[in-house]
Amino acid sequence: MGRKKKSIDRGHAPDTKFNSVTVTKFICRMMLQGKKSVCTRIMYDAMDVMQKKAGVPAIDVFNKALENAKPAVEVKSRRVGGATYQVPIEIRDSRREALAMRWIINASRSRSGKAMNEKLADELLDAFNGTGTAIKKKEDMHKMAEANKAFAHYKW
Repeated sequence: MGRKKKSIDRGHAPDTKFNSVTVTKFICRMMLQGKKSVCTRIMYDAMDVMQKKAGVPAIDVFNKALENAKPAVEVKSRRVGGATYQVPIEIRDSRREALAMRWIINASRSRSGKAMNEKLADELLDAFNGTGTAIKKKEDMHKMAEANKAFAHYKW
């Protein structure tokens, strides 16, 4: 048990263009080497591209894409009597959001070719439509949890 006080989460301020805390969290999670202004520009350019391609307000596309990519369960390793079991557990909301953002960002970075704003827009549109690498990652996690449902009683 740590002796120091627990850190308090001061949260994030909403972004200037969409007035959304979720967009700010996404920008901060995407940031590399403290370059927040670069990430903000990439995000807003990606939102503009999404709005043109989808014909729907960009913030709606972003929120729906994030909701589609959020996993409901994950597996954690539990060691019981010398054997290691993959135990499915439910995920709290903050972790669901963090995983979805991480998967979308990594999937867009791993796409080849175009600029980051276009790759991010394409990945968010894929997640909005229920396809793409981030959605596949979520489905794989759900399949793994379903396959190991027999070990759910080891959850503690």
